[in-house]
Amino acid sequence: MARANDWTGKVMALVNGGNRAAAIAQIKVAPSVKDLTALKTVMTLSRLTGKWKDLDSAIDDSLAALSSPRLHRSP
Repeated sequence: MARANDWTGKVMALVNGGNRAAAIAQIKVAPSVKDLTALKTVMTLSRLTGKWKDLDSAIDDSLAALSSPRLHRSP
């Protein structure tokens, strides 16, 4: 059985703790599109979307980077 991934909760803890720089660093190395989508949903439900533009743009940029096809993906 696969273990639950609580990456979204950890990033939200960084955001709520006021450490946006660490949250953005984690967003840039996000494990999957699914995790980023979950983070975006949690931020929308928490009414944090639009509060910090740098955080929103980091999520959108990472979603675009992970969603686009590429010729080579490093391991």
